[in-house]
Amino acid sequence: MEPTAARGSLAGLLGIWGLTRAALLLCVLKVVVFPGPDVTSDVSVIYRGWYDVLVTGTFPQDDVTWQYPPAAALAVLSPAVLPFLEYATAFFVLALVADAAALALLLRGARGTGRSRRGAWLWVAGVPLLGPTVYARYDVMVTAVAVAALLAAGRHPRLAGALMAFGALLKVWPALLLLAVRRRAAWVSAAVTGVAVAGLFAVLMPGAFAFLGFQRDRGTEVESLGSLVFHVARHHGWDGEVLLNYGSVEFLGPYVSWVSTGALFLTGAALAWLVLWRLLATRFAPHTAADAAFTAVLLFTVTSRVISPQYMVWLVGTAAVCLCFRESRMGRPAALVLVACPVTMLEFPVWFGHVVASDALGITLLAVRNGLLVTASLLAARALWRATVPARRELPSTPGPSWAERTRVPS
Repeated sequence: MEPTAARGSLAGLLGIWGLTRAALLLCVLKVVVFPGPDVTSDVSVIYRGWYDVLVTGTFPQDDVTWQYPPAAALAVLSPAVLPFLEYATAFFVLALVADAAALALLLRGARGTGRSRRGAWLWVAGVPLLGPTVYARYDVMVTAVAVAALLAAGRHPRLAGALMAFGALLKVWPALLLLAVRRRAAWVSAAVTGVAVAGLFAVLMPGAFAFLGFQRDRGTEVESLGSLVFHVARHHGWDGEVLLNYGSVEFLGPYVSWVSTGALFLTGAALAWLVLWRLLATRFAPHTAADAAFTAVLLFTVTSRVISPQYMVWLVGTAAVCLCFRESRMGRPAALVLVACPVTMLEFPVWFGHVVASDALGITLLAVRNGLLVTASLLAARALWRATVPARRELPSTPGPSWAERTRVPS
């Protein structure tokens, strides 16, 4: 009976994946018109424009909207592997392939004692709840790499390190996954891979690191946590404005730089907390790396000056890896992220006009979505700390081995 039930459960999961992904494809291919602004223009206009520059052997160094590390060029150029399809169509198909690869990895990660298919179910449910934006950005490709890296961390540290470094060169945030890795081999592999790939791009393609200056100059995007200050302030005499700036809709005007600086400070504080956790943590289980990675990505997301809808794909992916482990402490934070997905879809693209207008509906949507993410971050950080850092009363009264001796793990 149990094998039959398991096969039935898998068939249901795959069936739901197929139906929901067919719906996403119909939306991005415009067979079905999804409400709100056209989310596919990033691919058909912006990505296609970058593609035309990248194929000449250089990065779009004069385009301030290019704010990505060098390996992002591979994602933008990837539709070339399907030359029989129009660029945007090929990109959407490849996004579907990345989605399927992530699911396959999560199903593989669910095998064995102490494992669960909850992660696969979270991925199957969470992605379509974000709407067609998922397939109209390359973040689903990056997330598939991050999922592979986290699932490899336990048995294949060198592979995990290489994937984390490659992911960081795709879109920076997978570098956070390294904070949770203890094996020296993973760090060495990440360093070698990062230097080799970055060096190759720097030598072969001019402008590989121009993105650093563009990213530095970004302001406060209208969907971020800090933006709520200005959404409310607009109703009380604040005379700033909302404009398309550096590729996103941002607030410009008095005190915006203060809020942006505050966001950077919070990000720094979050990183400092993660480093402190890493120094003090002594209890590591098979699921700890995934739990720590999910927590790190949550903290990075909520403190960012920008919380674009596609950032939610990162959270769904890392949360799904956590739930592959039955003993993971991230059940409640993962559930909050899942609830935040449809709210995100409502604020973009469905009712994005209300967000830009800072009306009651727009402010409410942002407050709910960002509130869910803040709560998930705090719960995740608390659970991670309690599970891995010994309480003061648990510390031995006599001198014990040094921190280096306690955390040393054979490579």
